[in-house]
Amino acid sequence: MPILEALTEKYNVAAPRYTSYPTVPYWDNTPFDTADWERAVKASFTQTNNTDGISLYIHLPYCESLCTYCGCNTRITKNHSVEQPYIEAVLKEWGMYKAIFNEQRVIREIHLGGGTPTFFSAQNLQVLIEGLLDDTAIHLNAEFGFEAHPGNTTTEHLQTLYDLGFRRLSLGIQDFDPKVQFIINRIQSFEQVKKVTDEARAIGYTSINYDLIYGLPLQTVESMADTLQQVALLMPDRIAFYSYAHVPWIKPGQRRYTEKDLPNAFLKRKLYDLGCELFQNIGYHDIGMDHFSLSTDSLYQAEQGGRLHRNFMGYTHQYTQLLIGLGVSSISDSWYAYAQNAKKIDEYLNLINAGRLSLIKLHQSTNEDMLLRRHILNIMCKGQTCWDHDAQTSAGLLKSIERLEPLMDDGLIELNSRCLKVTPLGKRFLRNICMAFDEKLWQNKPATQLFSMNG
Repeated sequence: MPILEALTEKYNVAAPRYTSYPTVPYWDNTPFDTADWERAVKASFTQTNNTDGISLYIHLPYCESLCTYCGCNTRITKNHSVEQPYIEAVLKEWGMYKAIFNEQRVIREIHLGGGTPTFFSAQNLQVLIEGLLDDTAIHLNAEFGFEAHPGNTTTEHLQTLYDLGFRRLSLGIQDFDPKVQFIINRIQSFEQVKKVTDEARAIGYTSINYDLIYGLPLQTVESMADTLQQVALLMPDRIAFYSYAHVPWIKPGQRRYTEKDLPNAFLKRKLYDLGCELFQNIGYHDIGMDHFSLSTDSLYQAEQGGRLHRNFMGYTHQYTQLLIGLGVSSISDSWYAYAQNAKKIDEYLNLINAGRLSLIKLHQSTNEDMLLRRHILNIMCKGQTCWDHDAQTSAGLLKSIERLEPLMDDGLIELNSRCLKVTPLGKRFLRNICMAFDEKLWQNKPATQLFSMNG
């Protein structure tokens, strides 16, 4: 334990979560414009549409109340008249991409995120999904999923989306303790969560995920144990157990509490260990970073088969080279390039309604970017990576390999001349291991904190 505490203190640094490489703050916008993006999208589509298919992420930003812990791009309103014009804009945006593709699309994956997708009525979500799937083929192995608030998810939501092909549901729970729920302004009872879970299973959903967060204000070992025991009664197919990201300089809502209300690094690590121990004791498998899955779930099966993938939607068992993000602030990935939509709803709507893609941030990947990305993905998804002859062609990779030695000395990785393997101890520090390959970060260390702390 003293060794683990020392490592926790040493590696408790601001670190990206690596849903992309380069990470968004290090994208290079200079030589890249919308026409370049359209060419990158078309090239990727041409290569993979009939084999891998396309992933669609749709950001639905509206919430009726602000969860103070939340780092997502949201708009707080109780005015539901915003639903229809927003859906119309998303479908117009998709129409612009359809024009770029100029042939029938094959959809492999749809994910509705937010915000609160279940802010939207079931009828409006039906309009959205039917519009996205119009004149579009569905891949034989397609998977559709959506995020939901247990407090406003109705039977109609569940049935309507199921009838449209959705089989995966993710419930944002975070914590069951009333004191924690109050300070983060995320209120839902165990009974509400159980009702939605039971109804979804009865309808036929095959994968139900619970989002939980450790490191929230006022959390204690005792309160976390109570939350985990309640989760164990319901046994979701997957659990995402995230570290709370305290970034009040980005999200002012987090100023409702101070650092004094947060568990310190050592207590936070105890909360994480408590969760890991319980999950594994009741039959969950530790998947990648922050995720746990039953052996019957496709996430575990993908990891066992070496098919686990990670993108801006997180971990998935579906690999697609082309991910199109629709809606405000959404990020798209053509593998060769990234693009992000406008972050403000009014700007997004104005650009789309003017017949333009709403891109505000772009990055065209270099050969070295794609090489380093592959190694980071391997670490995140497989716990190991090998470079063989790659080191001879990339100065950035040679520097990365040099940065691995202290991690080996601390027992986080096994390392030889051409491969690394993450140790059981190192699995706690995946973000730090990936940082060794983050040449962009090492070239331009930020003067101010850009990322949440790893601990």
